[in-house]
Amino acid sequence: MVQKKGGGQRVSDDAEEDLSRVPYKLFFWLIASLRNFVLLPLVNVPMIEYTLAWLESAGVEEVFVFCCAHAKQVIEYLEKSQWFSQPNFSVTTIESHNSVSAGDIHGDFVLISGDTVSNMSLAQVLQEHKDRRKKDSDAVMTMVIKTSKPSPITRQSRLGTDELFMAIDPNTKQLLYYEDRAEHTKGTISLDKTLIADHPSISLYNDKQDCYIDICSQEVLSLFTDNFDYQHLRRHFVKGLLVDDIMGYKIFTHEIHSSYAARIDNYRSYDIISKDIIQRWTYPLVPDVQFFGNAATKLERRGVYQASDVAQSRYAEIGPFTVIGSGTSIGNNTAISNSVIGEGCTIGSNISIEGSYVWNNVTIEDGCKLKEAIVCDGVVLKSGATLEPGVVVSFKVIIGERCVIPAYSKVSLLPQPIKQDSDEELEYADEGSGIVETPSITSLADKLDAELKFKLSEMPHWSSSELGTSGGFYIWSLDEGGLEEEWRHSVAHIPADKLAALLQAAEDDLEVSAQDGNVLPPSGELDANTENSEDDLDDLKDDSVYFEREVEATFLRAVHENVVVDNVILEVNSLQVCYTSRLSYNMSFVDCAGAIFYSIMKLALETPHNSTSELRRNAVIAIITWEKLLKHYLQSIDEEIEVILKFEEMCLESAKEFAPLFAQILHLLYDKDILQEEAILSWASEKEGADDTDKVFLKQVEQFIQVFVQLPKAASGSTKHPKKKIEFLDEIHCAFKVAEEHLTWMKKN
Repeated sequence: MVQKKGGGQRVSDDAEEDLSRVPYKLFFWLIASLRNFVLLPLVNVPMIEYTLAWLESAGVEEVFVFCCAHAKQVIEYLEKSQWFSQPNFSVTTIESHNSVSAGDIHGDFVLISGDTVSNMSLAQVLQEHKDRRKKDSDAVMTMVIKTSKPSPITRQSRLGTDELFMAIDPNTKQLLYYEDRAEHTKGTISLDKTLIADHPSISLYNDKQDCYIDICSQEVLSLFTDNFDYQHLRRHFVKGLLVDDIMGYKIFTHEIHSSYAARIDNYRSYDIISKDIIQRWTYPLVPDVQFFGNAATKLERRGVYQASDVAQSRYAEIGPFTVIGSGTSIGNNTAISNSVIGEGCTIGSNISIEGSYVWNNVTIEDGCKLKEAIVCDGVVLKSGATLEPGVVVSFKVIIGERCVIPAYSKVSLLPQPIKQDSDEELEYADEGSGIVETPSITSLADKLDAELKFKLSEMPHWSSSELGTSGGFYIWSLDEGGLEEEWRHSVAHIPADKLAALLQAAEDDLEVSAQDGNVLPPSGELDANTENSEDDLDDLKDDSVYFEREVEATFLRAVHENVVVDNVILEVNSLQVCYTSRLSYNMSFVDCAGAIFYSIMKLALETPHNSTSELRRNAVIAIITWEKLLKHYLQSIDEEIEVILKFEEMCLESAKEFAPLFAQILHLLYDKDILQEEAILSWASEKEGADDTDKVFLKQVEQFIQVFVQLPKAASGSTKHPKKKIEFLDEIHCAFKVAEEHLTWMKKN
């Protein structure tokens, strides 16, 4: 039971890591077979520490930790932690075979998994649930959700989870439909007609993220007791209640907006949540703020966190958004960026580590290369070893000299289990349980998936001591469709060729769906009494706004996840195809160009700044960084004019801070060959007959326009004469040079 601090409502919070979790996929077995998942490091802190620290800060007083996999590990860890001695905060561990009964918990309780990271306040959602229960005793659960637009290409959220479809009553917030495996390629979802009959309006969403934080009434435990076949909180319990007409129990939703909440259930979500922590979206649960379980680190420039006792060579280069743990040493000419290095690691010289997670007590010898990989505790990489994107190396493996581990490989000292369905094996695994059935190992090459293109004969021969303490390591094979599952859920970025193939498939599906009239609308409200609307123009404007918002969401995801420009282009193209198939007109490059430019400038505006000069510098950096993306959609003068009009609109309405900088930004766009003279002059000519109120920004650039008019054209017809190139204004020129130097230095490091 949990007593809210200050004598509030008694709430029991059961952090059940397996009750609310889909049992780990096969390749999570690689790690979870040896250690409980919630004890694995997340930015150098065991995952469960984030959950407990949040609960304590939210005013929870009593926590039941329901342990399944490696229960003894969790119990021993918590008994040695400071949580057991924390005043006004009680932690009770319960093994699965000693499960708590419904009678042991009184009142409402919070149900979460032990790998949840959040900084949300529980007060509002608890009060909503309490008030709702007073009016309706059948309201047994309130589910926390938040907006998270899925990728239009992969149909996945940024956390690597499948696109989720929800139907919610917009008036009561009651959940009516929940499906994370919808047949989206068919363009349809099926709703019971009684839902529409019973509810005046229904909102359909495909852009909501389930935070797996639930406020539950005591009936939830009774339902699990009575329905022993419920193995999964969402797939069985939630869907079971939604279709149960006899009991009449109801589930409601509570949407959070500014707070953070997410849970880890695949390698991609591990990567994304790690980046969110480093970029401080989870504040105060960040590396430089002391809470139980984390060591003190110092936040430096460019999002770098380092412990005070790190031994770093003066010639080592630590790039942005990197965490270096206590007791780690780093040698000469080693470059580390967008990575987390654990405690007690020895990193040699001439090493490249990019976008990777190196856990504790790892040794990496000279000349190794790691890109978008996970390396578990105690691993040794001999000199010259290479881990390609998506590789996961399990505990204490030794990789030999100059060994190249192919992309998406999973390496372990343990042989791969035969059983693909290892739910029970994992649930009741213990330190002494080992591995269940194992295949006979006749040839490592026979066990590898053909798509990995990995041949043992192409690799040098290593002695047992070089391969691993057990006499050799195993690379786990992929079953049918396993490789696709891997690149969808890996810490590595999805390859461009895979995205291109998905985009083509999406285009084909949408073309068929459009012919059949079965295209799903964007998230929005369905009215049971809705007839054909006559406000097509307004709908069209709304669709344009939706498109711009989706492009912005795609762009921001690319910024936060360091997605390469080519992949961003594929995603924007997919959005263009999706909206074109649904609307009565084509979403053109003009729409894309305007939306991309808007997103770039909004990024600059939302980057912290204290003055106009700092805002100008933000804009210069954003434009230079993403000019390749913007130029891709500037195929003609029409797109360039749209960029100017979009900027003018922003300066007048949504981003007035840019108004004094209009002329200077226009200079920058011209100098970087993003805008041509013809586009600028065409925009100016359209303003000639306008009112003075519409000429505000034209007056700012009068001198600039006059130079264009007076400048003699070169032989090619361009006014950019080689001897009379138009220069920046002094201030923007200075900001431009500083920004370029900053970006050059970042690329170098």
